[in-house]
Amino acid sequence: MARNNVTVSGTGRPIVFAHGFGCSQDMWRFVAPEFDDHQVVLFDHVGAGRSDLSAYRPGKYDSLEGYAGDVVEILEQLDLNDVVLVGHSVGSIIGLLAANRIPSRIGALVLVGPSPRYIDTDDYTGGFSQADIDALLDGLDANYFGWAESIAPAMMGAPDQPELSDELSDSFCSTDPTIARHFARVTFLSDNRADLPRVGAPTLIIQSRDDVIAPVGVGRYVADHVPDSELVILPVTGHCPHLSAPAQVVAAIRNFLP
Repeated sequence: MARNNVTVSGTGRPIVFAHGFGCSQDMWRFVAPEFDDHQVVLFDHVGAGRSDLSAYRPGKYDSLEGYAGDVVEILEQLDLNDVVLVGHSVGSIIGLLAANRIPSRIGALVLVGPSPRYIDTDDYTGGFSQADIDALLDGLDANYFGWAESIAPAMMGAPDQPELSDELSDSFCSTDPTIARHFARVTFLSDNRADLPRVGAPTLIIQSRDDVIAPVGVGRYVADHVPDSELVILPVTGHCPHLSAPAQVVAAIRNFLP
């Protein structure tokens, strides 16, 4: 449990929060406390936040399945059942993969800004060309800290809340650059479209109206391919509505849960 800096509080139906790339469990601080009628579980992916950096193994984390395996272990070690698993961005795909592995333990999924594939193909629009992603990864490799400072405002999409962009940039910069570069490649080059139809849990997709990382079309694609799902498009801008519009994210989750 120390590996992922797992924190547990409260009682009730378990709700587990999985953060996205370059972030940590702190990013849920506006949302998680609103579920004090649940057992709230927060954690950091290995390499992020206050996780155990010595546990990082490039071979294990060479695909998102490695991170999903950690989520499975957390749920099994805590013996959690009927879990509501809330994931943001790549954390939502990691949560989805975990749900496919242990469907008996996960009772509902909430995917905030999910993208099963970032690169466009002939029959799919992920929002980025191969050249776009190559340039993004090259920039990240050449100057990780400069990349973090430049991409954070666009990703946050909240110019009226510049402190949030600064926080996101600082979060990126606090992540070990070597691990962050590897995680970025795994994230932006993954293709998990085939995993969507396998989801058995009721699923809520929360999508920002304007998101430079996961466009609305991607949210609709996920909703169309996850069997028992519903899509909520929030009237907000940016890839991190749990930070920029937390009340709306909380309301969407509350409306979804029985």
